[in-house]
Parts: sequence; C-alpha cells; structure tokens
Amino acid sequence: MIILSNISKAYGPKTLFSDVSLRLLRGEKLGLVGPNGAGKTTLFSIILGELEEDSGKVELERGKTIGFLPQESAPTGEETVIELATAISTELSEIQKKIRLHPDSENPTRIQALEEFAEHNGFELEAKAKKILSGLAFQQNDFQKSAKTLSGGWIMRAHLARLLVMEPDLLMLDEPTNHLDLETLCWFQNQLQKYPGAILTISHDRAFLNGICHGIIEIAHGRLQRYQGNYESYLVQKSEREAQYLAAYKNQQREIAHHEDFIRRFRAKASKASQAQARIKLLEKIERLPAPESEAETLSFKFPQPERSGQRVATITQVKQAYGDHLVYKNLNFEIEKNERIVLVGPNGAGKSTLLKILANLVPIESGIRELGHQVSVGYFSQQRVDQLNLENSVIDEAMQKVKSKVHTQDVRGILGTFLFRGDDVFKKVKVLSGGEKSRLALVKLLLSPPNLMLLDEPTTHLDMPSIDAVIQALKDYTGTLIFVSHDLHFIRALAKRTVRIEAGKITSFAGDYDYYLWKSGAISEKKGLVEGLKDSRPTDFTNESQKTKVLSAKEKRRVRAEANKKAAREKKQLEQIVDKLEKEILKLEEEQADLNIQLTDPDSYQDPELGKDLNEKASRIARRLKEKNYEWEIETDKLSDLQNK
Repeated sequence: MIILSNISKAYGPKTLFSDVSLRLLRGEKLGLVGPNGAGKTTLFSIILGELEEDSGKVELERGKTIGFLPQESAPTGEETVIELATAISTELSEIQKKIRLHPDSENPTRIQALEEFAEHNGFELEAKAKKILSGLAFQQNDFQKSAKTLSGGWIMRAHLARLLVMEPDLLMLDEPTNHLDLETLCWFQNQLQKYPGAILTISHDRAFLNGICHGIIEIAHGRLQRYQGNYESYLVQKSEREAQYLAAYKNQQREIAHHEDFIRRFRAKASKASQAQARIKLLEKIERLPAPESEAETLSFKFPQPERSGQRVATITQVKQAYGDHLVYKNLNFEIEKNERIVLVGPNGAGKSTLLKILANLVPIESGIRELGHQVSVGYFSQQRVDQLNLENSVIDEAMQKVKSKVHTQDVRGILGTFLFRGDDVFKKVKVLSGGEKSRLALVKLLLSPPNLMLLDEPTTHLDMPSIDAVIQALKDYTGTLIFVSHDLHFIRALAKRTVRIEAGKITSFAGDYDYYLWKSGAISEKKGLVEGLKDSRPTDFTNESQKTKVLSAKEKRRVRAEANKKAAREKKQLEQIVDKLEKEILKLEEEQADLNIQLTDPDSYQDPELGKDLNEKASRIARRLKEKNYEWEIETDKLSDLQNK
C-alpha cells in the first residue's frame, strides 16, 4: 500500500536516516520505535507529504486514504464535539458549517444543507460517532459542546474519534495513548485490534504495542530494521540479532588481526613476501563490518532518599468532596501505611486525580478529615503542576533547586540527559520549554528532592522508553510511600503492590498487584455487585432488628455444634482437595516453563522467526497461568489455615 524506497533525510550535518526502505501492506499493524531524536516523527511527516525527503521516493497506492493523529495540538474551530467527530472530509465539514450558521429550521440554505448532509450519510456517521465518542469516555451532554472549550487532551480524543469514524486505509498515530486513561485505553486498544485498515503508530507504551502490533519497525543509528511480532518479540529478536552480529564482528576482527600479524612478521622476508602480498590483497577484499553501535548508557545514579515517616502515613475519614453540583465522594474512608505502592484505577472521571489532590491538600474538602501521619512530607506531580516552575531559570538551575548538597551538578546533568535534556538543552530558559518538557523537568525536580509520600498523576506522559525505565528504577529504589495514577501498564506492573479501584464515589482495595486485581475483579457478581473473596463491609455485629435472637436448649446446642463440626470437616476436606489439585497444576506449569526456558536459550529456536515468536507467546501464557494459580493457591491455603486454627 505504501512503499518507501531509499529515503534519506538530514538536518545540516546531522543525518537522521540514509537510504532506508519500507513496505507497508494492507491491513498490517506496525509500531515505529527508536530513541528520542532518531527521526520517527520526521519519517511520519515525509510519508504524509508534509516534509520533503532529501533523496528517495514515497509511493502511495492510488485511491488509498491516510488519517493522522499528531502527538499534540490537533486543530479545532467553532465546531461542536459531534461535528468534529464526523468531519471526515472537507466537503462534509463545509456542509456542517452551513447547518451551524443557519439555525432557523425554515431557512432554505439550512434545508438544502441538511439534504446534502443526508446524501453524504451524515446521520449514519453521527450514530457511529456517538458510539465511538462514548467509548472514548465522552458523555451524552458533551456531544453538543463547542470543541474549543475542551482541554487539549479531550480535543485529541475528539480527533481520535473522527479518525475511527473515517476509517482510512492507513491510520497513522503519534503517541495516541498520551491522553487516555487506563480504561479508555483498553477500549481503544480493542478497537485497533479489530480495525480493518493498516496502522502505523509511534508509541512508548509497551503494553499498547504488544496488544496491537504484528510487527515493529526500529529506527536507530540512521537505519530502519523490521522485526516480526509484537514489542516483546522484537526485544527477543533484537537481542538475538545483536548477539549474532557481535559474534560475527569479533570473528572478523580476529581474522583481520591474524592476517595483519602475518603481514607484519613476514612482509620483509623474501621467502614469505609473496604470501604476505596475497594476504594484503585478501584484506582489501574483505567487506568490513562496522563496530556495533553502543546503546545509551543505563542511568546508574542513586536518587536521594526521603526522611522516614511514621507507620500510618495518611488517613481520610468520612470525606465529602464535590465540584459544584457534581458529587465525587460522599463518605470516603482511606488509610495508607508506610512504604505502600498503590495504583489507583477506575473509569475516567471517577475521582482518581481528585483523591490525589485531597491527599496533597490541593482541594478543600466539604466535610470529613484528612490527616497526615508523623513526619510525613507530601510531593505531588501532575501534567498541570508545571506552573510552579521558575520561568526565568535555566533548566539546570531549576533542577538544582532544593537539591541536597551531596548531589553534584554533573549527576544532575546526567539525570536531565536521561529525561531528554541533553547537551546545551540544560542551559535553556524554562519559559521556552514545551509543555511536555516542563512536565519532565517537574518530575526530575520531584525525584531529586523526594518527599516520603509521593503522589504521581500520569508521570510517564511525554517520556520515551529509556526515561520510563529510569523513573521505574528510581521509584523501585525509593524508600517512601507511593500512590499513583497511570495508563502505562508496563509502569503499573513494575511498581504497584496494592490496587485501589475507584468507581461511583466508592473505593475497593485489592491487596495485590495489577494482575491480581484483574483476576479478582473478574469474579464480580453482577447480581450482588460484590467481589468474591472480599469480606462484607458491614460491621461483624450487624444484625437485622426485625429478627429476634432465638434461645436454644442444651440438646439443641449440641446438635448445632455437631452439625457445625461436620460442616467444618467437609469444608476442610474440600479445601485440601482444592489445594492438592492446585499444587499439581502449579508443578505441571513449572515443568512446562522449565522446558520452554531451555528451548528459549537455544539459538536454533530463533532460526525460524515464527517458532521463536510461538515459544515466547507460550512462555508468556504459562507465566500468567502460574501467577493466577499461585494466587488461587494462596487464597485457598489461607482459608484452610483459618479453618484449622478455629
């Protein structure tokens, strides 16, 4: 559908890529990855015809359409949300404009415009757009709002809806997950999995790339390299390919060194001169492999650590919080212990960010108590909290604000480099930075002078993968208490130890990581609205006043005790059988995992790309099954232990 042939592009002395080629077929779903500044967005601009290549050729199959979502600042005018979502062509946009400018139902221009709108299947498009907008978390009363009154993130969602309504043959997405909450992201990912056209996306979200991509295109060191499978498969193949290349490079270097040594030793000897000359010619014919490109160094600096807090970090008791007529929480109770790692999940607008702001004391509560524990200091980060930066400072000076004396300027520069402030960028004034750059700088400041209660709202937006890994490592080493909201599943799975779901003003705590939450929340009873395995939230002394306590005779008490003992024995036997069955299943899965690990370490397994991909997919499935079975085993053994201790 699209063919790129020998494309080159340079800016001054810097060559982004040279003689790169790519063929994108109909229906393919590809992820474009690579380090920041490698040229991903530039390549997009060349494909879209917005930027001219220095050499080479771009060919698009005749009649094929392209839809593009930029990373930031998609345009909007006077149209409503629903008009923006259905503006799939210039002609349709002009018709919508006529309808909007002539609101009188009897106006001939309006009547004609409505007829044209119907001829272009506008009303069918509206129905489709409303369904998609709902999936992207818009409410019914949002549809007629002026799009320009929305925040930047919601405008991007409206443009995303427009592209899904349009269904172009090629969907090009530049960081599409930046403005989506976790639940909306899951819906969006499902739509892309079913999408009939081709997709080419730039993303730093590993879970997203794993979920939708059939192939990965890496742009790095001026070259394009294609890999089959999703992102995890790409990592395996890349590692294997790099190992093979390094081995080939070392073998060639040894061969060259051997020939050069022979030439050096025998060139001057008459009896060996002809052989030395032969080896010189041989060396001239060898096509020398370039040295392997070194990857960016992994950040090894240890971030400063906060002062210790008391065991009880924060308590929220019977808090009521509302924004105007919108009630967010009516009777919120929440406790946080020292060193917890809590992720907040739930639908958009449920109150995740509001809970962080309540804890940070950034919004006044209508009633109830917010109480911090002994020696607790609070730090809060969100994309909107960049207004606290001093605009007249340089990046390096702003980063050094409130930094502990033991942190050296060179260390801070290294950290800023990891967060994409490289070279002379650290001397820029804060006031000239983009919104994303300011967000990264605010995050660096928080990590360099951390409180012992850290509240993070979408910290990975605007970060590339190495930077996200740097944040993950910093937070793994962090000795304080962490509560965060994120749509990045890789980030969530790396850090969360407790999952709190917020919905309809209520919170449900899951004493486990995100995968545990997914497993447990899958057992929600639609009839009762409760999660199996969670205790009734009512006090243990709860009684129904309409029921009277019955006084039992001694004989009746003995009978009741005997029945209770029999029931306990039956339950114990059933639990023992369940535990035994689970242990056998776990043992079998561990054996399968061990066999697969042996195959995965065998280089021959990667001779066939499909075989390598299948092995990795099986390994992932078995790892998930093992985690599920271990969770089940822990729950059932706890039940058995409780029963035995009664």
